[in-house]
Amino acid sequence: MTPNKGRMRWHCRRALLELDLVFARFLETKFDQLGDAQLADLQDLLDIEDHALWAMVNGSAPCPEERWMPLLSMLRDSGPQED
Repeated sequence: MTPNKGRMRWHCRRALLELDLVFARFLETKFDQLGDAQLADLQDLLDIEDHALWAMVNGSAPCPEERWMPLLSMLRDSGPQED
């Protein structure tokens, strides 16, 4: 089953500002390059509560799933850019 990209884009909108900024940039730069397996992993990440997800993205909490590590790396690389 092919993931619904429109719905996933909507779920990338987060209540936590830091995550919202990271996901906004991620959507601009990396989202359209993801394959179906990565999209499925992203869907699993999007089901995680914001504070727990932010802790994994910023590295203050370990990632419980090895398969999520590439996506977390992409999210870290997509963080807010300083001018």
